[in-house]
Amino acid sequence: MTRLLVALAILFAVGGIKLPIERDLATLHRQEHFRGVEFNLDLREKLGQLGFVAALSGFRAIVADALFIQAHVAWERTEWGRILLLFRHLTTLQPRVLLFWDTAAWHMAWNASVAAMNDRTQPRLALRVKAQREYFALGKDFLERGIKNNPDRPQLYEALARLYKEKYKDHQRASEFYAKAAAVPDAATFDRRFSAYELSYCEGREREAYERLRGLYDEGDQERLPTLIARLKFLEDKLTIPQDQRIPDKVAVGK
Repeated sequence: MTRLLVALAILFAVGGIKLPIERDLATLHRQEHFRGVEFNLDLREKLGQLGFVAALSGFRAIVADALFIQAHVAWERTEWGRILLLFRHLTTLQPRVLLFWDTAAWHMAWNASVAAMNDRTQPRLALRVKAQREYFALGKDFLERGIKNNPDRPQLYEALARLYKEKYKDHQRASEFYAKAAAVPDAATFDRRFSAYELSYCEGREREAYERLRGLYDEGDQERLPTLIARLKFLEDKLTIPQDQRIPDKVAVGK
């Protein structure tokens, strides 16, 4: 008990020192879309007494690192419910850490969903599919909330685009989120291409996809990659583009 009281006193003292500084940073956090931490009873029960006080005292990063280690152990044990709870707390404590949002979505939409479909204890396929789609939705929710907290960074837009492409087979939504990633400063150069690629698979959007792909092709050799050329030729055939307007059959391409 004495050690507990000493630890609490130290944590509160440090917190008292840091409070004026953190108050001055509040405006900056809002400008950076930092949604803050919701210190509720559920979080208190999960972190334990000292962990909760540490979070209140400004040691969110330390607490989050400890929870991240716990989440990794839970993953090794395939404890999907525990992983979900731990990552909900992690993303609450550190909403500007992209790794937590991305990893949470990966565990739910990829790992847990596969485990649900391969669950031999559930003989009914319909229930396995239902569980799989519920995990898809949990992964999507993590990425959507992560984007709300980090709208100025492209990585989570890209992750959500991949989820729509690979799990929902929704090429239109995948194209939209690659385009949103491309619009963010410091976006990867492939985001524009990937957005056009996905659009080329959308029924009724072929003309728009063709124009975007042709525009990229016309920018020069750096954009004339094998996938772009293959999709462009496919659309030329589907849209019956006149021969004199088509790209050459043999062109120098990059990797």
